[in-house]
Formats: sequence, C-alpha cells, structure tokens
Amino acid sequence: MIHYVQAPTAPAAADDADLATTATGGPTRRLADAAAAAHGLPSGRARMPVLQLDPAGRTVADGAIDRVARGGDNETAPSEDKGKGFFGRLKGALTRTRQGLSDTLAGLFGAGKKIDADLLDDIEMALLTADVGIGASEQIVNDLTGRLKRSELRDAEAVLSALKENMLTILEPVSHPLQPVTNDGSPFVVLMVGINGAGKTTTIGKLAHRFQADGQRVMLAAGDTFRAAAVEQLQTWSERTGAPIVAQHTGADSASVLFDALASAKARSVDVLLADTAGRLHTHGGLMDELRKIKRVLGKQDASAPHEVLLVLDSTIGQNALNQAREFGDAIGVTGLVLTKLDGTAKGGVVFTIAKELGLPIRFIGVGEQVDDLRPFDAGAFVDAILAR
Repeated sequence: MIHYVQAPTAPAAADDADLATTATGGPTRRLADAAAAAHGLPSGRARMPVLQLDPAGRTVADGAIDRVARGGDNETAPSEDKGKGFFGRLKGALTRTRQGLSDTLAGLFGAGKKIDADLLDDIEMALLTADVGIGASEQIVNDLTGRLKRSELRDAEAVLSALKENMLTILEPVSHPLQPVTNDGSPFVVLMVGINGAGKTTTIGKLAHRFQADGQRVMLAAGDTFRAAAVEQLQTWSERTGAPIVAQHTGADSASVLFDALASAKARSVDVLLADTAGRLHTHGGLMDELRKIKRVLGKQDASAPHEVLLVLDSTIGQNALNQAREFGDAIGVTGLVLTKLDGTAKGGVVFTIAKELGLPIRFIGVGEQVDDLRPFDAGAFVDAILAR
C-alpha cells in the first residue's frame, strides 16, 4: 500500500538562505521522517526513503532505488540489433553524413585521378559540405598540402590514410568518457542543460539506464519546473528505468527542488544524481541567471557540486550548436557535451567543428531512438564510421 504525505509547496523564488536550511532539517528531512513513520521505518539517514513528489505536490516513499541496486524492476530492454555490432549500428546511424562525405571522396578518387592541389580543393569542399567547419577543414587540408609537397600522397589510399589521421588529431583530445565517481563517495551530480528540443530529458533517461547497467544507484531530479509537461516526462523515465525521482509542482523554485534532491541522494547513498533543468534559449538572460543560482545553491550543500555540467546539443542544427555551447559555457561553465540526433543529419561533421573550436569533452553521442543508442564518444570508431566505404 502506498502512503501519501502532503508535501510543502516550494516558494516561487526562495533565496539561498532559505534553501540552506534544508541541509539540517528542512522539507526533505521532514518529509522523509513522515514517510518513514508511515511505513513503520525509523527516521534518519540510515533508512531514509527516497521521496517521489508527483505534480499534485504529494510525496511517496519509494523503494525503487533498492530494487534497481539488486538489478530488478528495469523495464527497459536492450535494443542491440541481432547480428549487428555497435560499429555496424554507428555506421548505419551516420549514413547521411557518410554518404555526403565518404561517397563524395570516393567519387574524387576515380580511375587515373591525379593527386594534386585541385583534388585537395575538392576534398575541402566535401568537408565543408558535411559541416566540418572552416577551421577544422583548413587544418586538415593544410596538412594534406604539406604532405603533397613532400610527395607523401602517391595514391588514393595514402590520401585517405592522411585524412583519417588528421581527423583523429582533432577528435582524440575531446574523446573522454564520463567517469561519474566522486573521491569521497558522495553523489556525483550531473546538471543537464540545453535548449528545448535538443533531447535533454530523453538523454537523462538513457543515462540513467546506462549508469544502472554499470551497477550504480541513480536518482532523477525534476528541476525543469518551467514547462508543464517536463515533470511528467521525467516521471515516465523514472518508471521505465526504476530510478527514483524527486520533483515538485510546476512553477516551484528549481534551485530548491535540486537542493532537496541532493539531500535525498546523500541520505540514500545514491551514486549518481541526474538533475534536469528548464530548456532555455541561450539568449534568455533570466533563465541563464537561474542556472547560475542552481549551481550556487548546490554548492552550499556540496562545494564540488555539480560535478559535471552536461550540455545537450542537437546535431541537426549544425554550426549553430557552437553559439549555444559558448553561451552556456560563459553562463555556467560547461564541462562536457552530449551530441544528439546524429542519425538524422547529413551534417555530422559538426563534431569536428565543436572539437576544434571549443575543446570540450564530448561525453556521449546519440545515434538512434533506442535506450542504448546513447553511447560514449569514441573518436576512432566515429572516424571509421564516416569514412567507411
């Protein structure tokens, strides 16, 4: 039987001093003690139940985190295609980019095609068409030009080998998988940011699934209190993955919700806290200020939180992703990127632009709609996939 306890309504604009009181006895602890009493459990840190607040403002004692830790109640089934490994799926997902780049390159290396400056100009045009970007394209072609002058490019295979080497030179420095572990065993807080439509909420669900598969205890925090359907969408992912969720009603103070979520995560020895935030245009000053507040408030409870600020970028918008990354970086200090929807664009070359211009770690790429189609970025596998013939 589920017991409901009336949850206090978070103030619309709580200041930092008010939020700080939750660390020693605020709403999270009071709700936890009430829920524990309803279930006949002792109050306090050792047996503090995870709190799930529904959009109506109620809270539920939720034991899902213990079931997930034991490997149960996970409704999300792997979608690995039979007879098709990850490289095959990656290659398939990048078909449009590969057709625009690799197929064009293959056409340039026809029978008897001369390896000269004109060919290199054609290669540069192919790179630009794939949205590789001016800076990255120039770097690649300048190196190829030098090799041509040194008579190192004698045939098509030599050109393709040099092209691959240059691509790896750009991408390998940003190919750093996320390691969601803290030195002191406290929850690793991942703050998810990005504009609406980039796939932020879906990415949170897929990350929860991935981290759980690695044996980690995951909690979700519905910090997007700006959009009416946001809490419901994240609750759906909570149900699919079995990860508990902390949420409040639409319009609640986002920083307060995430502060309470971190308190709950600490009390339950959660490994990873995935915190959603309101989707916002990078030009919206008020909402960007809210991100700064969230980061400041989380720091009052854990000076090192958030441990990762993941910016989710829609790959289909091409070069515009650069502007978003710069604005979010200036506002909150982005530490990693997730590039989504690479399976739906012919401009996957934007990965090179982002790597060249920003130098931020690309943590994950999205190459499909299935739950396991969010994969750690691997520079070698990515280059092999877009150049595959």
